[in-house]
Amino acid sequence: MVNKVLIATNLTKKYKDRIAVDNVSFDVYEGEIVGLLGPNGAGKSTIIKMITGLSKITSGDVKICGVSIKSNFEKAIRNVGAIIETPTLYGYMSGKQNLRYYANLYKGIPKSRIEEVAELVGLKDRIKDKVKTYSLGMKQRLGIAQALLHNPKILILDEPTNGLDPNGILEMRIFLKNLAKKEKTAILVSSHILSEMEALCNTVAIIDHGKLKQMRSVKNLSSDLNVKSKIAIKVNYPNFAGKLIANKFGYKVDVAGQNVVCEMLEKDIPKVTSYLISMKIPIFGITAVSKSLEQMFLDVVNGNDN
Repeated sequence: MVNKVLIATNLTKKYKDRIAVDNVSFDVYEGEIVGLLGPNGAGKSTIIKMITGLSKITSGDVKICGVSIKSNFEKAIRNVGAIIETPTLYGYMSGKQNLRYYANLYKGIPKSRIEEVAELVGLKDRIKDKVKTYSLGMKQRLGIAQALLHNPKILILDEPTNGLDPNGILEMRIFLKNLAKKEKTAILVSSHILSEMEALCNTVAIIDHGKLKQMRSVKNLSSDLNVKSKIAIKVNYPNFAGKLIANKFGYKVDVAGQNVVCEMLEKDIPKVTSYLISMKIPIFGITAVSKSLEQMFLDVVNGNDN
């Protein structure tokens, strides 16, 4: 049985007359990567700050490994490792010295744990080098090593790929997926980049204007959102075929060369093509012009996902 590591229930945050987070509930299981996805200002960072005790909860609660952060914060937070914004590192010290410094802030962390986390984040060969010589991606991984020193059950990261180049983003993604799979660590990560969340997460919670809009398995994201795609149908008489489609199905139709381009659900393609064939219109090709993942997200938050 897979255990729930984090349970957020009806989380709400109010600032005077403004509601920053509005009644948000979700769970995170061990070995699972959950993404809080939304535009800047949607409330993602506020949710993370409430979970980690950096912002007071107006109402609702968070339980970590069954312990409420409101009633027993110290016990609950022992199971959390987190990086909010940029990790605090000392450039004049080596990676190992940084980890040793932070290990001393906890009770009972053996020296061997420093070597373990350095290897876990892929910094074993550079751990004795000064941090000022590290790339941004290496600094991010060292920050995560720091957050993992006390063997937390859940790792919480706020926009971990910010500022990373494509190679650094790929390295971070591989590392986090391995961490979840091999160590069974639950991971909660925020981002405004849907394509990155799709590549990294098992589940995404779409946040907009402080509200949880949808929570979906990434594996079935496109079908779950009932997303329309642009379909280009190559025919001999595109203007005539376009009028037939528009009159029969009500789709908005564009013509590009020999292609009739219209937006429809994938499941509707057979009936459209069958109709054209029945009207004696030869079809020479069908191409899906995929809608961008970012546009899919915009459709959800704007209520255009049907």
